[in-house]
Amino acid sequence: MNQKTIKYSFTKSLPVMAGYIVLGIGFGILLADKGYSFWWAILMSTAVYAGSLQYVGVGLLGSGASLLSTALMTLMVNARHLFYGVSMLEKYREMRGFRKLYAIFALTDETYSLVCGANVPEDVDEKWYYVLVSMMNQCYWVFGSFLGAFLGNTLSFDSAGIDFSMTALFVVIFVEQWEGVEHHIPAVTGLIISIGCLLLFGAEYFLIPTMLLIAAVLLAAKKQIERRAKHD
Repeated sequence: MNQKTIKYSFTKSLPVMAGYIVLGIGFGILLADKGYSFWWAILMSTAVYAGSLQYVGVGLLGSGASLLSTALMTLMVNARHLFYGVSMLEKYREMRGFRKLYAIFALTDETYSLVCGANVPEDVDEKWYYVLVSMMNQCYWVFGSFLGAFLGNTLSFDSAGIDFSMTALFVVIFVEQWEGVEHHIPAVTGLIISIGCLLLFGAEYFLIPTMLLIAAVLLAAKKQIERRAKHD
């Protein structure tokens, strides 16, 4: 690891920092609204570290959900990470020890968007880039969560609508990735399948079949997509 790797990683993480601090504050405020102290926000953001699931977790904690319900909800909300992990097998294969374990643990949506298609300069250590970006992003999230919970326990907030902030971040990421490539076959495929599954299965059950169908379609069309990308 060298200074150029640290600087490059920090620069790449800046857009996530802007989103994660704000989203973490939102999560902290929601958690404080349920009567939990800022220590709970720090603990969840350190040990769980799953943005959308943490937002859902606030509701689960408030409703006293059972362990089984919590486990099933966790699977449904985070099922997409199974596909993230599969696509990162080659990139993380040569990593060892703590770096590999932590990079796997910290592979959130936003971190995935920074590492899945990373083309790092030759003077940047690629493996350390994966770890540093992951670590920096989590630090932003932990700080935002702490700040939100601290403010939520100190000041009075109307928390209505705060949980929409995570949806807004996903929209921003989608737009950035759309603008970053010339062909949009994967994006359009994902949109069509997602809308179809939402209408067919409903909002509570569409996520897993959506991910399975998207993976199957993109795998079947992999060669055509790669040829189109090279042609562009």
